[in-house]
Amino acid sequence: MSSAPLVSQSVERSAPPLRLVHTPPPLPRVDGGFQTILADPPWRFTNRTGKVAPEHRRLDRYSTLSLEQICDLEVAAVAAKNAHLYLWVPNALLPEGLHVIQTWGFRYVSNIVWAKRRKDGGPDGRGVGFYFRNVTELILFAVRGSMRTLPPARSQVNLIETRKREHSRKPDEQYDLIEACSPGPYLELFARYPQDNWTVWGEESANEAHPRGRQHSSYQEGDSNQVPRLFPYERLPRDFAQNLAGFLREEYDKGRSIRDLATYTGYTIGRIRRLLELTGVVFRARGRTSGA
Repeated sequence: MSSAPLVSQSVERSAPPLRLVHTPPPLPRVDGGFQTILADPPWRFTNRTGKVAPEHRRLDRYSTLSLEQICDLEVAAVAAKNAHLYLWVPNALLPEGLHVIQTWGFRYVSNIVWAKRRKDGGPDGRGVGFYFRNVTELILFAVRGSMRTLPPARSQVNLIETRKREHSRKPDEQYDLIEACSPGPYLELFARYPQDNWTVWGEESANEAHPRGRQHSSYQEGDSNQVPRLFPYERLPRDFAQNLAGFLREEYDKGRSIRDLATYTGYTIGRIRRLLELTGVVFRARGRTSGA
């Protein structure tokens, strides 16, 4: 009996990107190679027409790369003989993340979990997902050659608990954790902001670059909304309205009220109702959920 393939078919079936993807520039190098590499690849999902769609023209979050393009990066050529890799991977693409680790010349040994919290410390229940509401993301930790973590890692738990900010932006706490546990020189791939003590590589990593995606005004110290801002009487293209309605319907079916959705999105209750009506929803009474 043949074994199941390591890489799921979700990436293999993905459609072409929605915007032109340029060939990435060469990776930076240092003498002896980078001993610690942090990477947050722009993973491409099959479904790029809804809320998990970073390339959606309306949302304009960021460009993505195929699994093959990510694997083709010459990370092994710029890494030291003995090195650590911290690789961000969505929960749905864990097999792809393990495949990338192997392709880049590392071996997986552990992971760090980012638990996304609300301002009051509870889990941020606005996570996305088709099977569960994801309130966590993973950093896969991998090793090349033979190199232990630094002494502070012996007491470091594999958990980061912070609030979200712009779409896809990872917590700044990762840098202190990594620097305490792994030696430099440090390289961050697909960086969105410059960092002290780090060599950064990515189209949004320059000081003058402004990362795409907006920060929601109702969340101090970070966090982000996952729907676009609309003017009160803005007319929506049909396809976009259908996609947005599908997202709201999913949230409504999970138990959110129309008022909750209005507060979350900043839309009027009337707009929320009209969008939900596009999905054929049967509105529930007194908190009871009823599908179309």
